[in-house]
Amino acid sequence: MSTPVLPVSPPEPPHPAWHGFVSYLTPQRVLLALALATVFALALQPIFITPFPVLLGRTMFVGMLALLAFSAAGQWPRRLPRWWARWLFQVVVVAAAVPLATLAVYMVAVGGDFSSFVESESRMLGFLWIAGSGLVVGPLLAMGALYRQRDAEARNQALSFELERSELERQALDARLRLLQAQVEPHFLFNTLANVRALVETGSPQAAPVLRSLIAYLRAAMPRLQGDATMLSDEVALVRAYLELMHLRMPDRLDYRVDLPPELGSLRFPPMALLTLVENAVRHGVDPSEEGGASRWAERCMTGRSGSGSVTPASA
Repeated sequence: MSTPVLPVSPPEPPHPAWHGFVSYLTPQRVLLALALATVFALALQPIFITPFPVLLGRTMFVGMLALLAFSAAGQWPRRLPRWWARWLFQVVVVAAAVPLATLAVYMVAVGGDFSSFVESESRMLGFLWIAGSGLVVGPLLAMGALYRQRDAEARNQALSFELERSELERQALDARLRLLQAQVEPHFLFNTLANVRALVETGSPQAAPVLRSLIAYLRAAMPRLQGDATMLSDEVALVRAYLELMHLRMPDRLDYRVDLPPELGSLRFPPMALLTLVENAVRHGVDPSEEGGASRWAERCMTGRSGSGSVTPASA
C-alpha cells in the first residue's frame, strides 16, 4: 500500500518587521559603524592602557550593538503611544544601548564580577570614556540617519504623487478623447443618413453610391470605435470613405486627394482623431464656400512624424 504524498505548502513570507529589520542592516551601514568605532578607538588610545586591539574590539562591539538597537527600535514594538514618536523612541533606545553595551564589555573583561569592576578606577574611567563618547555621538548619528531616511521617504512619496498625477492626467485625456469620439461619430452618421434619406426621397441616382460608401465606412469603423489606438493606414481608410461620401454629396464642390507613404501605414494613431480633423476642414472650409474647394491630405516623415492637411478654395 503506497503512502499518500502530502502537498508541500510554500514557505510563508518573512514577517514584515523582520524584513524591515534585516533590510536596514545594509553593508554600507555596517561598514560605517565599524569605521566610526575604529576612529573612536584611535582617538581614545592615548588615554587607555589597554592594548589597541582590545580597545578596538570594545568600540566595535558597542557600535554594532547600537546599530542593531536602532534598527530594532524602528520595527518593534509595532505600535507606540500617540504621544511618543517613532524617531524619538529610536534615539532613546540608542542612548540606552550604548552604556549597556559598554557595561557588558567590561563585565566580560572581569568575568562577571561587578564589585571588581566598580573597585577598579581604570576600568571605571574606561567605561565612562567609551559610554560618554557613545552617548554624545550615538544619538546624533541616529538623528542624522533618521533625517536622511525621512528625506528619502519624502522624495519617494513626491515621486509617487507625480506618477499618480501623470496617470490621472492620462486617464483624463483618454476620457476626453472618448467623449469627443462619442460626440463626433453620431453627428457624422446622422448627417450622412439624413443625406441618404433626402437622396432617396428625391429619387436621385446618387442614393445608391452614397449608401454603398456609408456601408463601407461602417464596416471599417465599427470594430475600432472603442479601441485605444489603431494604425494610421486604418484611419486613412476611414478618411477616404468619409471624403468619398462628401464628394458624392457635393461632387461639383469637393475634390480631394489622400497621400500616405507605405512606410508610415503601420504607425499607431488615436482612433477617429484624423477623421475629426478632416471633417472640421470640410465643414468649415469647403461647405460654407459657394465655389467649393480642393482638399489634400498627406502624411510625411521629417525629423519627427507629423501629418499635414490643407483645404484650398476652388478659385485659388
